[in-house]
Amino acid sequence: MRKNESYTLLAVLGVGVFLAGLELMVTAVALPQILATIANWTDLRKASWIINGYLLVYVVTMPLAGRLTDLWGARRLFLAALAVFTIGSLLAGLAQDLDQLIAARLVQAVGGGAIIPVATAAASHLFDGPARPRALGIIGALTFLGMAAGPFVGAAVLETVHPETALANMGISGGPLVDIIAPAWRWVFLVNVPIGICGLVIAWAASADWDTPRLRARVDYVGALLFSFALLAILAGTTLIGDSDEVFGLPTSVAVAAMIGAGVLALLFAIWVGFHRTNPFLDPRLFQDRVFSSAALISLLTGYGMATAIVGGAVFVDRVLYGGPDEQRVVLGALAGAMAVGALVSGFLTRRFSLRGLTLVGLVLSAGGLAWMSTWTPTAPTDMFALSAAVFGLGFGLTVTPRSTAAVEAAGRAAFGAASATVTVARMIGMAVGMAALTAYGSTTITRVSNEIYGAGDTYKQYIPEYLRSRPLTDGLVVQALEQWAASKAASIMVGIFLVAAAVTLVAAVPAVLLRIRHDSREETAERAAAEEMPGGEIAF
Repeated sequence: MRKNESYTLLAVLGVGVFLAGLELMVTAVALPQILATIANWTDLRKASWIINGYLLVYVVTMPLAGRLTDLWGARRLFLAALAVFTIGSLLAGLAQDLDQLIAARLVQAVGGGAIIPVATAAASHLFDGPARPRALGIIGALTFLGMAAGPFVGAAVLETVHPETALANMGISGGPLVDIIAPAWRWVFLVNVPIGICGLVIAWAASADWDTPRLRARVDYVGALLFSFALLAILAGTTLIGDSDEVFGLPTSVAVAAMIGAGVLALLFAIWVGFHRTNPFLDPRLFQDRVFSSAALISLLTGYGMATAIVGGAVFVDRVLYGGPDEQRVVLGALAGAMAVGALVSGFLTRRFSLRGLTLVGLVLSAGGLAWMSTWTPTAPTDMFALSAAVFGLGFGLTVTPRSTAAVEAAGRAAFGAASATVTVARMIGMAVGMAALTAYGSTTITRVSNEIYGAGDTYKQYIPEYLRSRPLTDGLVVQALEQWAASKAASIMVGIFLVAAAVTLVAAVPAVLLRIRHDSREETAERAAAEEMPGGEIAF
């Protein structure tokens, strides 16, 4: 294939990963308005599945898509994934309640979860030698560039799209049409539809005579089901920690222990199945390689930090600063934009610096950014929020290409698809666990604070100035004083959340020491093993 054709295909793949990255940050910006219109903050545990359900299906789809890429080729899977993602976006935009929105997000996640491993595997096949890290860096950078664009797109949509006003000017103030196209958060999802359709057309035309090599093997659906159940049970159990209500007629602590225990047992069974299958859903034998295991663990730990930075940043702006789309755009845009820069730059820096050194620098910056974020206060300037978030984003971005490159080289050409899924799966699992932990802690705190304020008697008076205590709870000044107290309380809570994430990120420095590219015949060994229908490689992105 000629070089210009390879770069055209790389651009097409970039469109897909850009959309996948755009979706996560757009949803973070829209979440407060979604809660205000079809739910409320007391429904946080359920509403968290707008994101956690997406992450769950995303995680399960990735290794399956990675394996199917090796078996069926990248072209058809990329087109199918982009089509499913576009349909899911349409359904999410039309959802009328929380249940419909969560279901639509699951459809969307099937497409989004397949796009990144397929695109990464395809880019790995298109480029060899020194060009491969740069190509992987571009794919990673476009993923995070989509995330960087997310806050700007989300804020622009929420600020400028007012379909209910337009319909009211036409004399339409109610009915199914208003329910379908209003409020503005619907267009945060609907904006993906025309982009997705254009991407499908371009991808169909650009890749008509190109595909990746195909292998003969079976898909491990049993392993996929076991892994899915394990992840669902563990995330659901983690999310319910601290809930005061009964679950399935059982005390919450018993239900949580049962869910997490069942999830761990299912995971152990999935590992056992993996050791006894030629081409398992997630091959546990891959983790026998230290380079592979190190890259996966780095992704897992930094994923936790990433979820904390994104969701924690969005919550701080909305609940502490009481800021709107403009503030979210500045803070989250700086974070994701720095991620994109870091991911792109890391692809070129791998030629001059070791994977180990580059990753360690990125981890130190990430942890430092999270520690800086823990110093946020309601009175601090927005520029400080943006700068500290950008420090985290830059550090995180710098770790992307080193771990991807080390994993792909460890896996070998015959396993690029499975390899490109595994590291990203690890990152998404880290994000999902982080989201579940934040949801559990946040929901428990919100419930406790709500009970303190709105409990029996005049308990709210202890949280407001003495000169306001003669006024009722509905008084505007009382409400404002309680909001200021709640903002200060939330800020103090976020300190611990950011510091824990910083510590988790620093732990990733231990496996980072093992990252390297092997200069031996491992790729040939992997190809021979694949030809003999034996596992031959490790991980990626």
